[in-house]
This record gives sequence, structure tokens and C-alpha cells, in this order.
Amino acid sequence: MRWLEVRRHSLTKKGPARGRGSALSADGVRLARAVGERIGPFEYVLASTVGRAVETALAMGFACDDTAEMPSGYLPGVVPHHDQWRWPTPYSRYAALLAESAELRSVAARHRALWTDAVRAVPDGAAALVISHGGAIEPALVHCLPGADHAAWGGPLRPCEGARLAFDGNGFTAVAWCRTDPPRYGG
Repeated sequence: MRWLEVRRHSLTKKGPARGRGSALSADGVRLARAVGERIGPFEYVLASTVGRAVETALAMGFACDDTAEMPSGYLPGVVPHHDQWRWPTPYSRYAALLAESAELRSVAARHRALWTDAVRAVPDGAAALVISHGGAIEPALVHCLPGADHAAWGGPLRPCEGARLAFDGNGFTAVAWCRTDPPRYGG
């Protein structure tokens, strides 16, 4: 058995500071450090090419082995930006949207392919880490485990939250949630 941990990037700068220097806020660096102290080790680390994902991995204490373009799950006419925060059962809603939208299925399938390649890059008994984005991880999780009880999965992923997936060599078989412990840093 191998494991894949998928995490959303940490807190980013807002307002006039956004786009200057680091993409992460000071609170985001502190949150990523705190989470990084509790997770791992990882034999392979993949991050989105977007700076905040690479910076999150580094702030957690993990060097990136590779980066990849990771498509957004926010799609015009399908899932507006941050819409999942308004849904009472976001993973059930994603399951319904995946059944309806070939475009969203394509995004989720791309993430599943990246995740599968990452976890196959580690030996049996080891784990890989992927740092990605909210709104993309959630539908990909549903796509990886279509028969799961999505209504029981809770809310969408906050900064540095994610899931640990079991991989049996053929596919993903189980999920454990990696939620941050209050208090959270920043907003």
C-alpha cells in the first residue's frame, strides 16, 4: 500500500501586498510550518506551478521534486469561484456536477492522473505529497472515490487542509481527512 496526501496551499496575501514578494502571507507561512511539523515524511512532492503552492511546500519543510500545471475546478457556468462554500454538502454537490459536466470530469481526471503518477513514484509503504488548490482538490477527491459517502465528508478544504488517500497499486481505495486544528491563522 502507498499513500498520497493532497493539501490545499496556505493563506495568501490580500489587498495591496498581493503580487509583491512572497505569495503567502506571514500567517500563511506560520500555518504551513505548523502543519509541516505534523506530517510526512514524503518520498515525492509535487506542487502546482502557481507560486503559492510551491511556497506552501517549502514552508512546510518539503522540497518540491516537480511542479505541474493543475487546472482549476472553477468553471464558468458550472462552478463559480468559491461557490463550494455556499453548498451544505459540497462533495455530494460535486458528485452531481461531475455526472453532469464533461468539463468538470476532465479537470478531475487530470488531477487524478497527476495524483496517480505521484503516488506511483514512491515505493510500497511510502507516501507522496501534492500541494494544489481549493476548488480543484474537492471534485478530484470525489472522482477518485465515486462510491464513497460524500455527504459525510464535511466542508470544503481550508488553507493547508487536505486528504490522505490509500493507493493499492490500481487506484485509490480510502480517504482520511487532514483538517487544521483551531485556532487558524488569519482569514
